[in-house]
Amino acid sequence: MEFLLAILIIVAIIVLPNIKVVPQAKTYVIERLGSYYATWKNGLHVKIPFVDRVSNVVSLKEIVKDFAPQPVITKDNVTMQIDTVVYFQITDAKLYTYGVEYPINAIENLTATTLRNIIGELELDQTLTSRDIINSKMRSILDEATDPWGIKVNRVEVKNILPPRDIQEAMEKQMRAERERREKILQAEGEKKSSILIAEGEKESAILRAEADMEAQIKRAEGEAEALLKIKKAEADGIKMLKDAKADSSVLTLKSYETLAKMADGQSTKIIVPSDLQAIATMGTAFKEIISDKKSK
Repeated sequence: MEFLLAILIIVAIIVLPNIKVVPQAKTYVIERLGSYYATWKNGLHVKIPFVDRVSNVVSLKEIVKDFAPQPVITKDNVTMQIDTVVYFQITDAKLYTYGVEYPINAIENLTATTLRNIIGELELDQTLTSRDIINSKMRSILDEATDPWGIKVNRVEVKNILPPRDIQEAMEKQMRAERERREKILQAEGEKKSSILIAEGEKESAILRAEADMEAQIKRAEGEAEALLKIKKAEADGIKMLKDAKADSSVLTLKSYETLAKMADGQSTKIIVPSDLQAIATMGTAFKEIISDKKSK
């Protein structure tokens, strides 16, 4: 009984450690007698004791590495610090295990040298405004260089670009001057638009006043013309009535007497001078008689 128990314990000690469960998104690189044997993916696996061994456990997830800033020199001899972030993924566990020693350090050094080569072809202004171009070139070069290592470079991002302090101060002054220039331009454009609007308002106001004065003058002229037409119409109607009544000279003489009577009242300021003396004598006699009649009354 004790012997059987000892055998079970020995079997458990030997067999259980050799039963492996590979989790999701990981792979095991297995060596048999010191040589590559297989790559285990997720699931249950059993290795032969003392013959097989797990050489490397590789994660298949995307890995993000933020490398320290690297000194680089631009085409116009400006030294600056640039740090990058590399997003990569292991696609072949065997190549990753046996392709290069210390793959992360290899990627960091390759990133630094590639960045220096790219920035060396650009001037300072181009470097500051061409991040997309730098990212694209670096990703293409790194992806091609790391392919024999079983690594796929998905994306490279330039995180920070730090020019020298004196250049930063000059750039800040330039940006400040540019902002002030834009502010003055906007202010001048605003004043220009305001002046235009004021001038247009005064113009429209003057036009409206002129139109109002013109309409008032037209109305006054129309009123005077209408009044004159009514007066002329009344005179014409009076003459027509006399003609229709067939008025003779005696009627006209009577109308003259009535006019002279009004003059006798002292209300008239006009003097009528007939064209012949006989008419004057006749009118004088008639005038006396009218005055005598008024006194006797």
